[in-house]
Formats: sequence, C-alpha cells, structure tokens
Amino acid sequence: MLHVGEMETPEPGLNEVRVKIHTSGVNPSDVKSRRGRPLMWPRIIPHSDGAGVIEAVGKGVDHARIGERVWIWNGQWKRPFGTAAEYCVLPAEQAVRLPPKIDFATGACLGIPALTALQALRLFGPVGGKTLLITGAGSSVGHYASQFAKARGARVIGTASAAKAEHARSGGADFVVDYQTKDVAKVVKDLTKGKGVDGIIDMDLSSSARLIAEAVMAPHGTMVCYGSNQPTDIALNFLALLWNSYTLKFFLLYELKPEDRKATIAELTKALEDGGIRHSIGPRFLLRDIARAHEEVEAGRSVGNVVLDVA
Repeated sequence: MLHVGEMETPEPGLNEVRVKIHTSGVNPSDVKSRRGRPLMWPRIIPHSDGAGVIEAVGKGVDHARIGERVWIWNGQWKRPFGTAAEYCVLPAEQAVRLPPKIDFATGACLGIPALTALQALRLFGPVGGKTLLITGAGSSVGHYASQFAKARGARVIGTASAAKAEHARSGGADFVVDYQTKDVAKVVKDLTKGKGVDGIIDMDLSSSARLIAEAVMAPHGTMVCYGSNQPTDIALNFLALLWNSYTLKFFLLYELKPEDRKATIAELTKALEDGGIRHSIGPRFLLRDIARAHEEVEAGRSVGNVVLDVA
C-alpha cells in the first residue's frame, strides 16, 4: 500500500548529500518492487530515479556541491528511502551533476532507462554496420537504446505495439514490427534476407526466448537481456544456442561494476551536454497522486517516462 504523509527531514551522514527532490521517476521496476518482493524495512519510500538540488552535505563532501543540480541513481536500492519524497539522503556519488540545459523531469528518467540502454550496448560491443533487433523499442529503455545504437552506426529493427510504433520510430528505429499482430521472426528474416540480425537487445526473455529457437539471430549472434516478465523457469532451446554459437549476456543495472557505472555515466553526461539524444516525458503526477502514477505504469499504456512532480 502507498500512503502519503509527513516524515522528519533526513540529515546527511558521512560522504552523503541531502537532495531536495523536484521530480521522481516511476519505473516498472519500482512497481514490481512494491508488488512482488518482501519488504525489508517497516517503512519504505519508493523509487530509484529522481532529480533535484543538493541543499546539505555530510562530512567528507565538498561544501561547494550545495546548490548543485543533480540526477539520482539507485535511490532506493538496498536502502529504505528513495526519491518519492521532498528530500532524499544518499551517498554523494549517487547524485550526478545535471547539465544546465537539462530539466528536472528529464533528470528523473536517466538513472534506469538511459543507463540500462547504454550498458546493454556496452555489453554487446561495437555495433557499427550491424543490424540489431531491439525489443520494446517503444518503451523508455528501448527508445534510448535505439538512439544510442543509431548513433553508433547500427541498423535498428524494433518491436512495439501499434500504439507505440511512432514513438519507436522517433527513437530511430528503421523498421518497427507490431509484435501483437505480426510474426516477428518472419518479418525480421524477410528484412534481413534470411540472414537474421546480428544481435538482440532484449527487455523480456520470457517472450523473446522463442526468437532464439526460431534463429532470428545470425550465427554467432549475441543477445543482451536486462529483464523478463516471467522471472523463473524460462525454457531455452539448447540446440539452437549450440548450433548457432549464440552468446547470451545478462545484467542487473542496480549492480553494475564500478568501472561500468563510471563509463555509462560519463557517456550519458557527454550526450546530455551535446544534446544528441531525445527524451520522452509521459504522464506527470503530483506526489500526492503517487498511487495513480503506479497504476499508470502497471497499465503499460503510457508513452514516455511517468514522472512525479514533487517540488
């Protein structure tokens, strides 16, 4: 259950900052955390992503950071109190400088969607001149992944519902397949003249596992997966994997290696400063309407990132 109420203003400890939150991002993982995982603390403030202004620092943090505009990652990962509040205290490194021309609503969409897209492409490797299938190209992560892949010189085939097809195209997808009405494997093979794609950036292994069995990827292809609607007991076709020498890679964004986190943040910062990526803000709600915001994400119908306006 979600309840809106008053709490004491938190104080930053050693190497921590207190951020006055302006916006809080609502991601599918936030909804899944609320619905499907046992509570580790008696009281939780949800949401990992957010943006605001540092207004206090703890010992070990440069006082010059006070007043700095920042975006937040892992706000409520292995910690009880996230960004769905007026204030959030967290380690200083998890509050990243927000470039001046980037607004707070966009800042609330970076921690999970943008970094997931970048890490997926980092794990895949060079994509210049290759063809990628990006599942969920109309989703928040897929929209960023398509843009970053195109910027690296890839051809992008995306899957999306009819309602989100135009959004997928706006992210750079060269061709969009309506997975609800079309045979994705057949369309992809037709588009690649039977060869198959060089790789897949996948948001839902439970539905994409069949694409492996149908040899949607060319031999020696790589699938990078960051999620699954069915988290356990997913059947994979071993012979298809073996005969085609496929590679499967998985990652959990919350647990990136420090070097990967540093690299993705650096690349994202440059892209933000250069203005080379498009952001999509979807429905916006006030903090007091957080339950409605979660219902919007649960429904899966919104185009763009759902954001709470806090300040």
